[in-house]
Amino acid sequence: MTRSRWWAAAAALAAVGAGAAMAGVPSLQDSFDHPEHEKLFPSCETCHSGAIDPGTPMWPAPSSCTTCHDGEVEEIVDWAPPDQPRRSNLRFRHDEHASVLRSAEDPAVTCVECHADRGAAWMTVRVASVPQCLSCHEVAAEHFAAPDSSCAQCHFRLAEATRLTREDIAEFTIPPSHKAPGFAERDGHGELARPLADAPVPVAASCATCHARDFCAVCHVDAPEQPTIQALGIDARSLVHVAVLEAPDDHTTHDFLRQHGVTAATNVLDCAACHTRESCVTCHISTPDVADDLYAAGAGRGEGAAVERTPPASHDFGFRNLHGPDAAAAPATCAGCHARQDCLDCHRPTAANGQGGYHREGFLVTHPAAAYARETSCSDCHNTRSFCADCHVSAGLTANRPLGSGYHDAKQAFIVGHGQTARQNLESCVSCHTERDCLACHSAVRGRRFNPHGPDFDAERLARKNPEMCLACHRSVPRLR
Repeated sequence: MTRSRWWAAAAALAAVGAGAAMAGVPSLQDSFDHPEHEKLFPSCETCHSGAIDPGTPMWPAPSSCTTCHDGEVEEIVDWAPPDQPRRSNLRFRHDEHASVLRSAEDPAVTCVECHADRGAAWMTVRVASVPQCLSCHEVAAEHFAAPDSSCAQCHFRLAEATRLTREDIAEFTIPPSHKAPGFAERDGHGELARPLADAPVPVAASCATCHARDFCAVCHVDAPEQPTIQALGIDARSLVHVAVLEAPDDHTTHDFLRQHGVTAATNVLDCAACHTRESCVTCHISTPDVADDLYAAGAGRGEGAAVERTPPASHDFGFRNLHGPDAAAAPATCAGCHARQDCLDCHRPTAANGQGGYHREGFLVTHPAAAYARETSCSDCHNTRSFCADCHVSAGLTANRPLGSGYHDAKQAFIVGHGQTARQNLESCVSCHTERDCLACHSAVRGRRFNPHGPDFDAERLARKNPEMCLACHRSVPRLR
């Protein structure tokens, strides 16, 4: 590793703020008054031999201070070195760095290059400054804009930096890229999360430095299917950063509700990032086909978008009084969100008198023809056996015998064409009639013996299909050849 390359990696010291890198470590000036001892120590290694020799301590032994601080020459001091390394996610080791510097054979590069301001007096030390490192080693990019490939050289992945606390992680500096317009969009942070072509894992090192899978799964319903997310480690500490799933800009347009079905059918994978299957059935009465391609809510997936059922823009203040023509012209559109019961909640109470109800004004006069022509299905709303019969009985429109006058008076000579009507809408007939009413005329063994079978009737085929039907009129099943 060349000296310049090493520092280029160090320049990336990545995605973590200085407060997190030095978490739990007091400032050098507070722990030891270096300028006061400037004439005693000609080199840093006198006290910090561990910086160049991994076999020796980084800090001097407290007993070495008593050479002067014995109570006679100088007052006794109570000092002890840190009992554990600083909390950090850095891979940095002083001895490895020193080895690189020695191999570079550049005696001008010493500890003060990092631990003192340029031109400062001897022993005026401070914590290493990343910007100074970047400047010295000719890295033009800002710290958090350094190449993604550099992050992993200097930083552990968040899941590997086990000594960092939630408080340390909360202090991570937010990179400028995260504040750019459109970053929260799928094509924003999603593109940044993808690694370079030759990366060993399918996630950007800069993302793995600060984030874990838990963080992504807060929003992403499709987290288990995304290799980029699955490549991150599992670490609940990442949840210290709160993620809020917000609607994209295109979801706020005035016609989004009307057009979202087409959008979803075109590219359902975009919807699957934020929406579960349950998002659709919140509004849709039946499950749309596109919902089958979404993921059901479950473990390891984000809760997804919280969908609330709200009326579209077309359902404005005056829509209640004008919705009839729209509903008649495009009933399938209404059926996407409304059940028939929604209509009946308003229309059923006044349907019989035709005053502002489901049926048009004056419908009561013309309803026999509408029922006969099956303009709509009466039985969807009415129990024809009770609703129709009760009204007809009260009006005196009843028959005393199967083919007498009464109910069918609206159509003269109904008996002549009633066969076709029965074939078209038999369920209407059985609202009032039973099978014995038909057998009074249509029987092969009694009554008027009218043949109930139409032209080209294939008795053998129908008997093979359902012989029990034949027994309604015939004493025995016809013999089949």
